[in-house]
Amino acid sequence: MKYVFLCVFSLLVGVHAAIGDADLNADGEINIQDLVIIAQHLGTANAEVDQNGDGQIDILDLVLVAGLFGEVPTTSGVPEGMVLIPAGSFEMGSEDEEAWNMEKPVHTVHLDAFFMDTHEVTNAEYKAFVDANPAWQKGNIDDFFHSGYYLSRWSGTDYPAGKADHPVRVNWYAAMAYAEWAGKRLPTEAEWEYAARGGLAGKKYPWGDDEPTPAHASYWHTSPPGLPAVGQYTANGYGLYDMAGNLWEWCLDAYDADFYAVSDDSRNPIAGGETIQWLRENFTTIPNDSERVMRGGSYHDLEWSLYVFRRGGKQANAPPGPPPGFRCARSVTR
Repeated sequence: MKYVFLCVFSLLVGVHAAIGDADLNADGEINIQDLVIIAQHLGTANAEVDQNGDGQIDILDLVLVAGLFGEVPTTSGVPEGMVLIPAGSFEMGSEDEEAWNMEKPVHTVHLDAFFMDTHEVTNAEYKAFVDANPAWQKGNIDDFFHSGYYLSRWSGTDYPAGKADHPVRVNWYAAMAYAEWAGKRLPTEAEWEYAARGGLAGKKYPWGDDEPTPAHASYWHTSPPGLPAVGQYTANGYGLYDMAGNLWEWCLDAYDADFYAVSDDSRNPIAGGETIQWLRENFTTIPNDSERVMRGGSYHDLEWSLYVFRRGGKQANAPPGPPPGFRCARSVTR
């Protein structure tokens, strides 16, 4: 019997490379915590936990992962165009003299692992969405979801010539709709700041404490002026581009200037009282004068907008003037 068990064990380990992703909690290590996740799903058909691809979660999946203890997982399970942001804790906000009151106090936040787009969603990527979803095309979008500036520089379903790789500018509803269509979501404000810091602690910018120059990001002093294509500047420590400058980026959260001071939720916090799942399913019911968080600064703002802790808010239908851009996140769902 022991011999048979070992044979099955060896077979399963050999199958893993082609089927499973044994680092189930995406913490960079295969250990007993991953076994716990499988145990929680025993008797189910969760495809993301099914390590041997047999359509069910059972002892064979436990055996497979146990055989990989101590290994460093590969990145084969990371969606195209995204990077894995590992689970961890960080100090959110700032006590620097440049910080605004709404960016204080500094507080410890614990986040589960998640995936993040390497760059802001582009015009070409957004065109694929509107082509597939006529209700979100410029001439069809419901008045509730915009304030007159929706795709203002587009001609019908066509973005401006030569701007395929430039970030799209849309309101919060449209960003949410695109993310759902793409099988993703917007990041929470905490996820955004954690990802923007790129693994650095206590720094002012995604690249560190060096004062920004036109070589760091696109902002007011950039030459030539204007909004550039995505990915023109050096990525941060997590491989993310344009986390400072280019465009402000939408987050999931409601904007609350006092949230840092009043929130008692240190794990995966989100302002507004709703859960991520609720927002994904009900975002079209959010009042269009509700302010949502935006982060990251923009090409037409000064250096103050580039701080990694800088916060801002804008109405969901984005009046007045041109709206922000966005990038998507995705939970490591287990």
